[in-house]
Amino acid sequence: MSALAWALIVTPLGAGALLGLTGHRFERWVPGLGVAAAVVTLGLAVVAAVMRPEASSPLFAGIRAGLEVDGLSAVLVVTVAAVTLAVLAFSAGELGRGGNGGRFFGLMLVFAGAMLVTVTATTLPLLLMGWEVMGAASWALIGFWWHEPARVRAADTAFLTTRTADLGLYLAAGAALAGGVGSLSLDALPGAASPWLHLVGAGVVLAALGKSAQLPFSFWLSRAMEGPSPVSALLHSATMVAAGAYLLLRLEPLLVATGWAGPFVAWAGAITALALGLVAVAQSDLKQLLAASTAAQIGFMVLAAGSGAVVGGALHLVAHAATKAGLFLAAGAWLTALGTKQLPALRGAARTYPVVGAAFTAGALALAGLPPLSLWVTKDEVLAAAIERGPGLYAIGLVAAAVSALYSVKALWYVWRALPANASDAYDREKQGTRRISPAMAPPLLVLSFAAATLGVFGLPGPSAWLRAAAGGADEPAPRLWELALSAGVALAAAGLAWWRGDRAVPVPAGSRRWLCLEQAAYALVARPVTALARLLAVFDDRVVDGAVRQVARGGVAAARLARRADDGGIDAAVRAVAIAARRLGRRARRPQTGLLHQYYAQVAIGFAVLLLLVLVLR
Repeated sequence: MSALAWALIVTPLGAGALLGLTGHRFERWVPGLGVAAAVVTLGLAVVAAVMRPEASSPLFAGIRAGLEVDGLSAVLVVTVAAVTLAVLAFSAGELGRGGNGGRFFGLMLVFAGAMLVTVTATTLPLLLMGWEVMGAASWALIGFWWHEPARVRAADTAFLTTRTADLGLYLAAGAALAGGVGSLSLDALPGAASPWLHLVGAGVVLAALGKSAQLPFSFWLSRAMEGPSPVSALLHSATMVAAGAYLLLRLEPLLVATGWAGPFVAWAGAITALALGLVAVAQSDLKQLLAASTAAQIGFMVLAAGSGAVVGGALHLVAHAATKAGLFLAAGAWLTALGTKQLPALRGAARTYPVVGAAFTAGALALAGLPPLSLWVTKDEVLAAAIERGPGLYAIGLVAAAVSALYSVKALWYVWRALPANASDAYDREKQGTRRISPAMAPPLLVLSFAAATLGVFGLPGPSAWLRAAAGGADEPAPRLWELALSAGVALAAAGLAWWRGDRAVPVPAGSRRWLCLEQAAYALVARPVTALARLLAVFDDRVVDGAVRQVARGGVAAARLARRADDGGIDAAVRAVAIAARRLGRRARRPQTGLLHQYYAQVAIGFAVLLLLVLVLR
């Protein structure tokens, strides 16, 4: 059983690394190899969801690297593997040959493999490893077209923003160790001693909100749209952005144990769902609209985690993954064919390419929360828990659901308009369109749209009860009939309003089109002060620290010069004087040494006379 758990993560990671390193040599075979690896991964995920394997191995002293497929992660591993397969199959049709497919497919598989590590990890160190690899892979994928500076800057912005929030997990790990959780097991984190427990909770919440693009971190998701469309489809559906929501759902007992984290997370999710929904309404770029809607829909999952609706949040995550992957792939197909993703330029696109139009329509109607499609059911699973926490949370969630219908139907209105006579004038503004859709793109689109329409069946009483029991959420509240009817009525009314208004702008708060100016605020409040502080520290280092070092060096040189003068003029001079005196004494001592005996007798006689004289004088 442990071999199955390891194989589930090793297969995509190993295949991705191999394709990334050697794929350029086999460019022709790379798409097929990438899809084959995804098929194997999906097969392993299905078997793992049934068999529930677990594995463990030593990592550090007293800390193990643990993997387990339980009720919650079983749902996620199948979702991640299935969406990855659909996206890679679509990519094989979109990218075709060339374009460094080895690097692309390799990074996508590593990206998905890191997400599988994240959802199956049972200890914080292993989760951190998957978390970090996922962030690094996302940076490489967003900046995949690295020769374009704007895309590289976008990748840097996304990476630095999420990395800043990721520091929370390191804070959580350190606080857990200080709080007595030596194993760093995820299940043991709620048992950390106070006040370390609150630091653990704060670190986890910070990391999760950053990864899931919740307020105030949402702006990085807008920048992530610079990557290829398949990257957006995978990043916005089953990986990366969903990782933060999954972490909060997984650690819901920790949120409860802190006392404050649950309500905080619930309100953060509800406010993000509403605010980013309004941002989506204001967008005229289809991918930007879908990106803002991703942050809004993830807000419902975060609301679920804070409200204790673990199964409801997981259901919404799964349904949203299928829905959003299909929508992004459809947007990518139109971008490939028409060379634009601007909504006014996409008028009639659904009529021109009916297969893509049908898939997009199913996904957009599901995203709008219209009955009987999937997100209508899963959203009400979340709102049923929210109303138990308070009417305020429920009201905000219901308004956010209405806003979902506004932006979804807005996109539908544009793509189903009659094709203008001068439609081609607006094409090819962002890239050169091919004016065709590859037949290989259709199957994944249709599969994802079918899943978006039907996954709500798991919210029905029978399947829902089974899923709750499997995931350990049997006590979670289920939506009542009046709640289902109310949300359906609100969604239908909002959808009708959006269709009636057409291309007339819906009143939204100022700055919504620019994502609430969050990026500008981050630059003003964080980036620029940090840069200014760095400059000040550089000046302090150059003028004070380095200046002190230079002054010490100059002082040392001056002291050396003084020492040299003292040595040359004092010590050396004294030594030379002694030597000169010794030489002079030697010369004078040699003079009496004549070799004549009578002179020696005379010298002795004089010496005795001097001694006698001294004796007489001294007495």
